[in-house]
Amino acid sequence: MRKLSLIAIVIMAAVSCNRTNPFLTEWNTPYGIPDFEAVQEKHYVPAVEAGIRQQQSEIDAIIANQDVPTFENVVEAYERSGAILDRVIGVLFNLSETDGTDSLQKIVEQVLPMLSAHSDNIFMNPYFFKKVEVLYNDMENLGLNQEQKMALKKLYNSFVNNGIALGEAEQARMREINMELSSLSNTFGNRLLAENNAFAQEFGVAISEYGGAMASTEDRALREKMFKAYASRGNNGNENDTKDLIMKMMALRIEKAKLLGYENPAQMILHDKMAGTPEAVETFLAGIMAPAVEKAKEEIVDMQAIMDEDIKAGLLPEGSKIEPWDWAYYAEKVRKAKYALDEEQTKPYFKMENVRAGVFNTAHKLFGLNFEQLDSIPVYHPDVEGFKVTDADGSLVGVLLTDYFPRSTKRGGAWMNNFVNQEIVKGEDIRPVIVNVGNFSKPVDGKPGLLTLDEVETMFHEFGHALHGLLSQCTYKSVAGTSVARDFVELPSQIMENWAFQDEVLAEYARHYETGEVIPAELVAKINAAGTFNQGFMTTELAAASILDLKWHMLESLEGVDPMEFEAAACKEMGLIDEIIPRYRSTYFAHIFSGGYSAGYYSYLWAEVLDKDAFELFMQKGIFDSETAMSFRRNVLEKGGSDEPMDLYRRFRGADPDPAALTRARGL
Repeated sequence: MRKLSLIAIVIMAAVSCNRTNPFLTEWNTPYGIPDFEAVQEKHYVPAVEAGIRQQQSEIDAIIANQDVPTFENVVEAYERSGAILDRVIGVLFNLSETDGTDSLQKIVEQVLPMLSAHSDNIFMNPYFFKKVEVLYNDMENLGLNQEQKMALKKLYNSFVNNGIALGEAEQARMREINMELSSLSNTFGNRLLAENNAFAQEFGVAISEYGGAMASTEDRALREKMFKAYASRGNNGNENDTKDLIMKMMALRIEKAKLLGYENPAQMILHDKMAGTPEAVETFLAGIMAPAVEKAKEEIVDMQAIMDEDIKAGLLPEGSKIEPWDWAYYAEKVRKAKYALDEEQTKPYFKMENVRAGVFNTAHKLFGLNFEQLDSIPVYHPDVEGFKVTDADGSLVGVLLTDYFPRSTKRGGAWMNNFVNQEIVKGEDIRPVIVNVGNFSKPVDGKPGLLTLDEVETMFHEFGHALHGLLSQCTYKSVAGTSVARDFVELPSQIMENWAFQDEVLAEYARHYETGEVIPAELVAKINAAGTFNQGFMTTELAAASILDLKWHMLESLEGVDPMEFEAAACKEMGLIDEIIPRYRSTYFAHIFSGGYSAGYYSYLWAEVLDKDAFELFMQKGIFDSETAMSFRRNVLEKGGSDEPMDLYRRFRGADPDPAALTRARGL
């Protein structure tokens, strides 16, 4: 009773300080959606402070408990802590990416050191660790189920990875490193956003529209100018240059790894992932890079042949060769020549709302899910739409928010996030609130938003992440939904891409935005025939970025390292050809310097082995085979991180994945 009273006192004190702060009580909104309309910027910092006090009090109560440590009074008690922080962080950091005004970014900068210190206070607390360690060392004798074991293991590793075994001086330094890294990562993201906006302002092309612009721009000089501006983001020697941030972050990551007894950051990061070691990832990527480059060289021959025709026609000077800024343009010409496929032909059939309906219908046919648009719910921006997701029996699965259009305050790319995590508390199944974010072409000149083929795939991809979050059936939030190993998290997203252009799927959602005509069979045939088109290029740029990421994080020292010279040497060593650059160059590689994918960008290719192998089973059984679909749902989507990833995959597939599935699918 005393423990509860202490926690209650903390909460009451917080409420008394600010009775109107919406973060200090549970959301009184439909389906537990955050009360965006009530949230004001002045609420964030007091709520973070109150949340830290609340959770620290809850941790103190765990430590003060004189009873013998049990899973319930240690691990489960920890899992149930931090309700206020969950609410405020879920909103603050999501909105800082989707609607990140200058004032909101300043708030993020203010709270990051507070949150870093709070996390360190938890995971460097020897008294809390002692209780966790007792349970961890006796795990097999406690009668725990597999999810409980995974939650315990994850909590134990949080202490170990944070330096609980270090001496006082080393722990103090670890605290400094963690705080600096969180700040630098945020600064990297802010500078890149500014660089993206500057690019858009100069060329009238959003970063998300860059690929399409390069494919359609006939003016070679303009393509070169756009390419060089795009590829030099963060490397312009201005206030938004990121090279200094990269060096600072890498120095800190190397120092942190060595404090924890590792030779380099990659070892530190990968030791608890599916891949296990940097060497395993290196071998994996090398096996993909070599055939991808050879395929890309064949693609250059095809493009050069068309360029030669332009030379003969006097459109280009003698001796012109394919350059990086030519690839998208001439690849599109090759696609038109080989497959008679012009993306301008396809876009009218991919109205954003229709594609989304196609995504929903695919989930309905696979998993029995239903989607109902919600009109009267709080949203954080007028572009946001909400959908109630229910199961075949009518029970609530969760809420999906979609935010698909670009704006100057939104970071580039596409992603999924949680506003509310799934968990079971006192027998109540808390259903999640998920958001899918994109930067798709916005309606202009009376035309609706029309998606490219890549954007269609992206919508299916991010929806796969959403399904992973929505369908979670876990007890503990630390292992629920997408809280899985980084090199497993892309399986649910990437497998969904496989349905995007299946004939029977297209027939249901791909309709001309003006006439309502179903996409013609001959156009579908062209899309499918071109399915492996340009895969040499796409695989090479993806593998190159993955290798670049790994090489950065295998560094053991920065002595003599210049960021751009290091990148150039890495590209040469990996065998990258001059006509292709990595999908992300170091200075704008947000995934690894501000997005949590450090030493983990390989995950996209690693997971693609799993997704292609898994989809081959669907192709054998039928793409909507109910038994196969429900097996994937029960064994993968619902399980989150409640079991070892490979065990989950084997239960679904009945075997280990076939590594050759990736190269077969990409036509390499």
